[in-house]
Amino acid sequence: MPHSKPKIRKVIFPVGGLGTRFLPATKSMPKEMLPVVDKPLIHYAFEEAQAAGIQQFIFVTGRNKHAIEDHFDHVYELQSHLSTKNKHKELELTSDWLPPPGSVSFIRQQEPMGLGHAVWCARHIIGDEPFAVILADDMVLAKTPCMKQMVKAYSETGGNIVGVIDIPREKTASYGIVDIDKSAKPRDKRLVKAKGLVEKPSPDKAPSTLSIIGRYILQPEVLDYLGRQKPGAGGEIQLTDAIAHMEPVHGYRFEGTRYDCGGLVGFVAANVAYALARGEIRERMVKELEQVFKRSNII
Repeated sequence: MPHSKPKIRKVIFPVGGLGTRFLPATKSMPKEMLPVVDKPLIHYAFEEAQAAGIQQFIFVTGRNKHAIEDHFDHVYELQSHLSTKNKHKELELTSDWLPPPGSVSFIRQQEPMGLGHAVWCARHIIGDEPFAVILADDMVLAKTPCMKQMVKAYSETGGNIVGVIDIPREKTASYGIVDIDKSAKPRDKRLVKAKGLVEKPSPDKAPSTLSIIGRYILQPEVLDYLGRQKPGAGGEIQLTDAIAHMEPVHGYRFEGTRYDCGGLVGFVAANVAYALARGEIRERMVKELEQVFKRSNII
């Protein structure tokens, strides 16, 4: 019998960033709490992890991130008020989705030293088991949640898996890029085997246009490489640099559309796309957008 792969039970949400692209909105509110339609970015990431069967949720935070902690807790004054007013639907929206007690952890990163450093900060909770990493500002609208797709692929391949998309070559300097092993032929056609990873290469030096986005399934040994604290691109400790030492590493071309909510345009586009995906408001949204386009002389 084939050896079963250890289950992915834990996820890290790196949420320590300052969100400066969204000032002044993020002056006093974490970027991860910005709403897409009616849920914060971090709520979507949490739901995606839950759908993948993950049971322990680790948030690596920084200063002024208390709103994230409060979001994943009861708010008794509001709940009492809604109960008194017999607003049962609203009451459910405040608490029915909350994770079980003891399944959520919060760790301070203390210094903004990069994504790799944020992941390394969770090493004592991760221990010696494989884990997932989800970046809340990378949203993936899909019929099957992105991490659930990746966990299924992991159950067959094991090792390390990164979510990937094809990007225009002129944008490679903004991403981690996969150096594809073209001799490997994974059974799952959505998988590609990596023979290397390059963090933010210039377009003329990029080995491909296959870019890593904010979805990872990693073996615990990656934490040893991160622990060496070697700065990479931008003087930060890069997660991609540590993954490059791992074997095997596969890129997974997930089904779905990715929205980069780390910037204004991607964030607004995600709001539109997620609103249109909601059946109860889709028709009204289409009419409103048509009017917006007409007033803007787009149609």
